[in-house]
Amino acid sequence: MKKIKVLIVDDSALVRQTLSNILNLDPEINVIATAADPVIAAKKIAKEIPDVITLDLEMPRMNGLTFLKKLMSYHPIPVIIISSLTTSGAEASIKALEYGAVEIIAKPSMATREFYEESRIRICDAVKAAAEAKIKKVTALLEPFNPQPKLSADSIISLPSIPVSLKETTDKLIIIGASTGGTSAIQMFLEKMPPDCPGIVIVQHMPELFTRSFAERLNLVCRISVKEGVQGDIVSPGKAIIAPGNKHLMIRKTGARYCVEINEGPLVNRHRPSVDVLFRSVAKYAGPNAIGIIMTGMGDDGAKGLLEMKQSGAYTIAQDEASCVVFGMPKVAIKLGAATIVLPLEKMAEHVCRLGKD
Repeated sequence: MKKIKVLIVDDSALVRQTLSNILNLDPEINVIATAADPVIAAKKIAKEIPDVITLDLEMPRMNGLTFLKKLMSYHPIPVIIISSLTTSGAEASIKALEYGAVEIIAKPSMATREFYEESRIRICDAVKAAAEAKIKKVTALLEPFNPQPKLSADSIISLPSIPVSLKETTDKLIIIGASTGGTSAIQMFLEKMPPDCPGIVIVQHMPELFTRSFAERLNLVCRISVKEGVQGDIVSPGKAIIAPGNKHLMIRKTGARYCVEINEGPLVNRHRPSVDVLFRSVAKYAGPNAIGIIMTGMGDDGAKGLLEMKQSGAYTIAQDEASCVVFGMPKVAIKLGAATIVLPLEKMAEHVCRLGKD
C-alpha cells in the first residue's frame, strides 16, 4: 500500500516532533521530512514532492500565508493549516483557506495528552482527506492509545417522533453541513442567496474562534447577514447562523419560531460541532419545512442525519462528486438513499431559492 507522504512545516521543534509521532503511528501515513520555515520547506519539496503539507502560519524568514500563495501559484499541493487558537491566528487561517488550503487544525497552547487523545484521529483523517482533495492553482513521543468510541447523534439528541409536529409555523429553513472544502462551497452558496431567503443554519467542521472569523468574513461579502450562533438565536429570513467551533448546534421550535440551542456534549462522529446533531434536531422539529444540504467533506458525519431529515419529510440535497473537494460525506448520504436530488455546487442556490418560494 502506498503511504501518504507528508511534509511538516513549523518553527517549533516540539510541534514538528509531536506531529511526526502522531502521523507516523498511522499505517497509511509517512512523514518524509520536516522544516523549520518555508525556505527550508521549499528545498525539501525540490528533493521530494509530498502528497500533503502541514503548515504553521507564524514563522521566521517567510510567513505561512506568503509561502502558501507561492505554492498554490506554481505547484499546488494539499495544505493543512496548523494554527494557534487565537483571534489573529483564526483570521489568518480563514485567509489561508481562500488561498487554497483545504483544512484547519487548531494548535493548542499546551500539548496535553487529553488533546492528542481527542485529536489524533482527527489529525490523521485531515491528512487523508487532504491527500484526496482536488487542488487547483490560485492566482514529544506518544504511545499508542485506545481511541474513544465513535459516538452517534444519540449521545446528544433522541430520534425524532414521526410525524413531526409543525403547529403554528410553515417557515422554511435551509440547513447545511460540510467539512473539508466546505468553506469555499458555503461561501459560493451564500453569496447567491437573496436578502429574503429562508433562514439558514450551518455546521462547518472548524475549531472555535475560527468559526467566528469565518462568519464575519462571509457577512462582509454576502447580501444576507451571517453570524456565529449563540444560545437562543432566532432563525429568521435573510440570516445565516454558523455553529460555533467546539460546540454542537441544534434547532428548537418556540411557538411559531425556530431558535438555536448550543450544546457542549461529547464528540459525535468524532466532531464537535457535528452535522448529524444539527440534522437530527431539524428532523425532530422542522420536518417538511426544511431543506437539507450535505456538502463536500471526508467521512460520514451528516449522512444518517440527512436520511432522518428526508424520512421526516424534508427535501434533501447532496453535492455531486465533480464539484466536491472531497466526495466523502455526500457519497455516504447518496448510498444511504438520503438525498432527494444530487446537484453540482453551482446549481444549488438557484434550486434552493425556487424551493423556498414554493
